[in-house]
Amino acid sequence: MSRVWDVPVDDSTRVRDVRVAAEEASACAGLPPNRTATAALVATELATNLLRHAGGGRVLINLVERAHDDDHRPAVQLVSVDHGPGIPDVAAAMRDGYTTTVATSLGAGLGTCRRIANDFDLHSAPGRGTVVMARIGHEPAVRNQGPPPPGPRAGGVNVPLGRAEQSGDAWGRVRGGDRLTLLLADGLGHGAKAAEASTAAVAELRGVSELPPPEILRRLGRALRPTRGAAVAVAQLDMGAGELSFAGIGNVGARLRTGGTWKALLSRPGIVGAQAPASVPVQRVPWQADSLLVLHSDGLPSRWTPPDDGVLPGCDPAVAAAVVLRDAGSAARPTRDDTCVAVLTAGGVSRHGSGA
Repeated sequence: MSRVWDVPVDDSTRVRDVRVAAEEASACAGLPPNRTATAALVATELATNLLRHAGGGRVLINLVERAHDDDHRPAVQLVSVDHGPGIPDVAAAMRDGYTTTVATSLGAGLGTCRRIANDFDLHSAPGRGTVVMARIGHEPAVRNQGPPPPGPRAGGVNVPLGRAEQSGDAWGRVRGGDRLTLLLADGLGHGAKAAEASTAAVAELRGVSELPPPEILRRLGRALRPTRGAAVAVAQLDMGAGELSFAGIGNVGARLRTGGTWKALLSRPGIVGAQAPASVPVQRVPWQADSLLVLHSDGLPSRWTPPDDGVLPGCDPAVAAAVVLRDAGSAARPTRDDTCVAVLTAGGVSRHGSGA
C-alpha cells in the first residue's frame, strides 16, 4: 500500500505529529476506535522515547498485512528508528511502567507497548541505536500469545521521498502451502503515478504467486502496461526443497545472507510493463536456517554495507528492514528517492518479540 507516513522527531512538538499520523493511518486502515486509541498510545510512547533516550529520530508508519493471519485487513505498523546510544538494559526497559525519567514519563513504557500491540519487536545495539516495531491490528492483542508460529517470515518498511504522502515503491508477500513469494516493486519515477504502478504489481501477485518468478514477471508485464511501469524483484521460497528462487527486472537490489556470508542476486535491465527483456534467468540458491534475504529499491545507497549482525535473522523482518535502512544512510545523507526494504527471514524468534 502506497500511503506512508515519515515523521521526524527532533523536538517535543513532534510527539503530537506522530500521534496524529498514527490516528490518520488507523482511519485509512479502518481500525475501530479502541484500536485507534491503542495505535495513538504506542505512537506517543515511541516518539517520547526517541526524545528522552536517543536525542531524536523518526517514526515510520506503514499499512501492512500481518503475517500468519487469515485476516487480510491492513494493520498499522509503527517503526521508530534512531542513531542513539542504544538501550543498556533491554530486559529492564521491557517491564511495564519502566522509566528513567519519571517526571516526563507517560507511565506506559515499551513493556506496555509490547502487551497491547498485536506484534512487537526491537533491536538495540550499543553506539548504533535502536529500532522498535509495533503493529496494531483490528482485534485486540491476545495476552500471553507466545512467539509466532515457526517458519519463514516476510516484512518491510517503506519511506517516501521528501516525506510525501505516497511512495512509488511497494512490497507484498503471498504464502501458500510450502511456498512463500516476496515481491518488491519500484514504480518508474516517484509520486502518484509511480505508486499506481507498484501497487498494481503487488495486487497482481496474489493471483499469480503459484507461478515461478520469471513467469510472474511476465504476467506482471501485462498487468502493468496501462501504468508507467516498474522495476520488480521476485523471490520465491520453496520450504520443502529448502531452495530460494529469484528473478528481477530493473534497478532493484537483492542480497542473501547465509552462514554469515552475503551474496548479491542480480536483476536484468528493463522495466516491467514497458521494456522488459524477452527472457529472464532465474537464480536458485540454498535456503538455510540462518538465511536472511534483503530486497530493496534504488533509494538505498548503491554501495550500502550489509549488516554484520547475527541477531537480525531472529528479528521481526520489519525490524531487520529498518536496521538496514538506518545503517545504510544518515541524517547527513538523506534518501534521494522513495525507499523500500523488504526482508525474508528463516523464522527465528527474537527474545523481545511477540505476535506473528
